[in-house]
Amino acid sequence: MVAPRDVEPPDVEDDLAAPARPERPVPGSGLSVDEARRLLEEHGPNRIPRSRPPRMLGRVLMQLRDPMLLLLLAAGVFTTLTGDVPDTLVIGLVVVLNTVLGVVQEWRAERAIAALDRLAAPWAVVIRDGAPTRLSAEDVVPGDLLVLGAGDVVAADGELVEAHRLQLDESAITGESEPRERAVGEQVEAGTVTTRGRAVAVVTRTGATSGLGRIAALVAQAPRRSTPLQQRLTRLSGQLVVAVAALATLVLLLGLARGRPLVDMILVAVSLAVAAVPESLPAVVSIALATGAHRMAQRHAVVRALPAVETLGSVTVLASDKTGTLTEGKMVVERLWTPADGEPAERDLLRDGVLCNDAQDSIDDSGDPLEVALVNAAREVFPVAAARQEWARLEERPFDNQVRRMLTLHRNDAGRRLLVCKGAAEAVAELLADDQPAQRSLLAAEELSEAGYRVLMVADREGDELLGLDDAGLRLVGLVAISDPPRAAARGVIDELHGAGIRLVLVTGDNAGTARAVAARLGLLDATPAVVEGADLSGRLAQGPPDDVGVFARIRPEQKVEIVEHLQQCGEVVAMTGDGVNDAPALRRADIGVAMGDTGTEVARQAADVVLVDDNLETLAHAVEEGRRVYTNIRTFLRYGISGGFAEVAVMLLGPFLGMPIPLLPAQILWINMLTHGLPGVAFSAEPADPRTMKQPSRPPQESILGAGLLRQIAIAGSLIGVVSLVAGLLALQWGAHVQSSVFVTLAFGQLSVALALRAPVARRRLRERMVELAVAGAVLLQLLALYVPLLQELLGTRPLTASELAAAGALGVLPGLAVRVFRGR
Repeated sequence: MVAPRDVEPPDVEDDLAAPARPERPVPGSGLSVDEARRLLEEHGPNRIPRSRPPRMLGRVLMQLRDPMLLLLLAAGVFTTLTGDVPDTLVIGLVVVLNTVLGVVQEWRAERAIAALDRLAAPWAVVIRDGAPTRLSAEDVVPGDLLVLGAGDVVAADGELVEAHRLQLDESAITGESEPRERAVGEQVEAGTVTTRGRAVAVVTRTGATSGLGRIAALVAQAPRRSTPLQQRLTRLSGQLVVAVAALATLVLLLGLARGRPLVDMILVAVSLAVAAVPESLPAVVSIALATGAHRMAQRHAVVRALPAVETLGSVTVLASDKTGTLTEGKMVVERLWTPADGEPAERDLLRDGVLCNDAQDSIDDSGDPLEVALVNAAREVFPVAAARQEWARLEERPFDNQVRRMLTLHRNDAGRRLLVCKGAAEAVAELLADDQPAQRSLLAAEELSEAGYRVLMVADREGDELLGLDDAGLRLVGLVAISDPPRAAARGVIDELHGAGIRLVLVTGDNAGTARAVAARLGLLDATPAVVEGADLSGRLAQGPPDDVGVFARIRPEQKVEIVEHLQQCGEVVAMTGDGVNDAPALRRADIGVAMGDTGTEVARQAADVVLVDDNLETLAHAVEEGRRVYTNIRTFLRYGISGGFAEVAVMLLGPFLGMPIPLLPAQILWINMLTHGLPGVAFSAEPADPRTMKQPSRPPQESILGAGLLRQIAIAGSLIGVVSLVAGLLALQWGAHVQSSVFVTLAFGQLSVALALRAPVARRRLRERMVELAVAGAVLLQLLALYVPLLQELLGTRPLTASELAAAGALGVLPGLAVRVFRGR
């Protein structure tokens, strides 16, 4: 019988639990090719809707919305109006560089994510014109008869019309790691995986109308939050605008009060305003973020947007999924229990475990996860195929949810028969011949279950040709403890994150017992012992910050979002890891979403800011360290750049009161600004990580980027540079030297010496980590050229200094750097 031709999809706003129901077809010929083609045109491809990437102009405009770039563009307008071509060119170069870096990084990230999506593109088998046809999942249409077998990914939502021992892994949708049985008349959802059995389903929803597509659409519509760095830079931009305007006005008024020409003082005020703005900051931020993104990519973490690099370094709470993130993501036999200890008993246990087993002896791990785990464990001890050949299967009684056990009957070449039973401990114990071993095994099974293991009991009986499936009096062979074990590196990574002041919270759809066991093995319950289940979530969150909670279990997708939002309201910067469709809304809502690239779903990857290509939690720890390195380097540049501007303003304000002429000409101010904020400033973005980075707590989200004593350090460094520059000017007055040239050189040398003092305390550096030293050397050379090259003398208004005058300026210029170095070492 052919499936109905007209299958109307529900409105996107319909409830997910109420799929469209075409008339149920009887498995048979399925749709014709022509019908399928018409339905494909009518309903469109069966793929998750994705937002169209912005055009190039849109990408550029998004980059130019950066607050520091807007401030810099304003400074560029001033320099253009005053005819300062060199500084206008520098500002323009910084703006272009920042924009190009941001656009290129986002384009590269989108290409990487698209490549992962192509690798994950599924296939499907449908019945067309009476024959099974393998085609791209995108070509599945409503009304198709979808054929499912072990290992298949369900390509579309549908209703089962045939089902034989069907078991589905729905963890990508629900978050529950245990497979579920499905029967005729029940629904199957796109994105779930067949772990056992076979089935036929009539497709009811595809693409955007499927449950998977609806979640993807909701995720795409959710707004993104500004990153902590963006928020801090926005506040800093406002503060700088006010401060620069006030200083420029003050200098203008003081100059006019002393009888200076209005035009000259406007030029000086504008030059000081430009000097006070750390114009290289946008370039430093962009290069630091791009460098961080590149380093993270080398460690298998794809960053989708540059600001996400720094956000990782600001994280205070990591809400982590369990399966595939903290754990291996597959079932493994971890313990064997036998009544008689010893290798022969364990070998018998594994032998019976693979005989009473439908999983294939192959590397693709297709089949029931528990049975696959048994096959993989036995393969380490003996050839599974040989054992199955030795004891050929005669009959079987498949696993049944009612009796919760499976029976198989085997015979060897000698004519002996072997009856094997495998299943839940209580169910198998009913068939044992001896009560005493049964009681011991049930106690052992209970202990293993409480420790978080899935426990299977195995029993057997060897006999003659009369032995059959209905015989009891079996011999206890042993217990098999199976679990999804924690990743080998997980405990070390968690300890490292704890040392960095990041609290890790387990958020899972699994039951509390399993989640508690995994958390205990990972040390998550040491400081935060509470376990909260989804049914009790609202009440617990109403009590205040969940600081004592280490595990949230039985959590639905919408509750994950609720947890993330509550933590954010408590002042936390939240990172969320996940791989399933059920994780996508929370990944989008978190300050930074981290998806798994290998085992993760496309919906999760599209919702995330960072994708771990290798699904390795160690990669996340490295990414956090990289984010902190970026933030530290940005703060170091601010300390350096703003202290230099502070010194220039102080010299211009105080110099005349000390009997000097105007200490610096506008051209000299802009030269120093370009020289010190240019090469050395940008070089700070490539500084290596401070070895102490991951041993310090996260910065409070509310803290200013100039907080934690940085503003005081800026004032100290700026005062030191300003003092030695004024001393140089006073000495020049006494010696009859050129005052402006002496101040010009000393001020530049003072800033460059502070740059050297602010390098990260790294014992050994590779050449590429010596960018600051190379930049300072280049800046010193350019500063000397400004003194002794006639063309530059004319442009900047400098005069050559004698050897003794230059030595004095150099000695004074070194002092601020030495003082900062001593101050840092205390």
